Amino acid sequence: MLALRRLPRYAPRLVSVRGNATVEAASTQASAPPPPPPANPSTPAPAKETASEEPAESQQTEQPKGKQRQWPTRRPPISLERPREWCRPLAKGVEPAYDYALRYILRDAAFVKKELEELQAKVKAEEAKPEGERDEQALEEMRKKVRVLEIQGEANLPDVRWKARNGMADMSKPIYRHLAEQKWREEGDLDLLMERIYQMKVVPDMLPELHPSLDLRIRYLEPPPKSNYLRTRVKRKLRQVEPGSFLVPEQTRRAPEIYTTLFHTDTRLYTLLMVDLDVPDSDSQSFTTYLHWMQPNVPLSAFTQSPTVSLDTHTRYVPPHPQRGTPYHRYVLLVLPQSSPTEPIDIPVFQDSERLGFNFRAFAEQYGFDGARGGGAHMWREVWDETVSHIYKFTLKQDEPRFGKMPKPDPYADLKHKKKYL
Repeated sequence: MLALRRLPRYAPRLVSVRGNATVEAASTQASAPPPPPPANPSTPAPAKETASEEPAESQQTEQPKGKQRQWPTRRPPISLERPREWCRPLAKGVEPAYDYALRYILRDAAFVKKELEELQAKVKAEEAKPEGERDEQALEEMRKKVRVLEIQGEANLPDVRWKARNGMADMSKPIYRHLAEQKWREEGDLDLLMERIYQMKVVPDMLPELHPSLDLRIRYLEPPPKSNYLRTRVKRKLRQVEPGSFLVPEQTRRAPEIYTTLFHTDTRLYTLLMVDLDVPDSDSQSFTTYLHWMQPNVPLSAFTQSPTVSLDTHTRYVPPHPQRGTPYHRYVLLVLPQSSPTEPIDIPVFQDSERLGFNFRAFAEQYGFDGARGGGAHMWREVWDETVSHIYKFTLKQDEPRFGKMPKPDPYADLKHKKKYL
């Protein structure tokens, strides 16, 4: 029979397994130079020095108590504050085809760069001529070709594409702006937004057409935990909202964080507004709109990842509050370019009594807004829950309305009050 017995919890480790402190102590002892020999061998060493050396030697050889766990180190995420350089995935000579392709890309980039420098010299020479002697048409064609060559010269470089993919793009360079716009337009983000915009009838219910020219993203808090115990003890994080998704009113009680990616370097003015398209109107037995938020004259460019001005100085943010008994509400957030990109516009502040029935089409016609000229858009949906009652009571300070379907007339109502049998 093979007998097995359980070792104690704190069993002595094997001699071959040593902790970090023991290894460091051993290496320190091995690397330390031997002490110099005394001048007179017959003279005994002082007792004070011997006593002081013994505790130090015992401290070095002392074994650490408990299990020494080696925690794996984790590299911080890549960002502009913690950048990393691109390194080739294969060493030279491992794959000749990869080496040849990389040499070809570098040689092509050098050829395009040389052509770009020659063309830029021609543009400067043409611009140096007096206005009457310039060939404006040829000059404009050369400028367009310069913009194309600035992108083609670096579009295939691996380090450029790696930086663009990992959030290290320098938006002051045309190549990075081109790659960022290409990713937004061709890899599904814009397609998903336009699918939800047309699927949920935002176009044409709110505006006749929309052609986004900037990437607009918003972040709200995560949905609260279902447990009431955890609701007050768990710190919720901000989460990016997918267009068309459902949110709960508790997530949207505070204004969202807004992030934009634009592709022009000059600073232009935009107007931000948020509208509910599905507010019930009992007078017309239909639906109307409600203005939740507005902020005109917001300066944005390719160098501003989010608005740099306060967004609560005009028409304050009112949290979404879908009424009880109504289907889901569509909430639309628009960032539209103003008619003049540099001159601010004067829009009066909307009072709380003027928010209901906000006519966006008349407003856009009055102040020159047009979705066909670009801008950004986002939308999501919400339904009623108990949080809406708190919003009506403490934020809006109004009585909460209740809606529902009208009861069907009962054709047998009179017969139900009569005796069935004589």
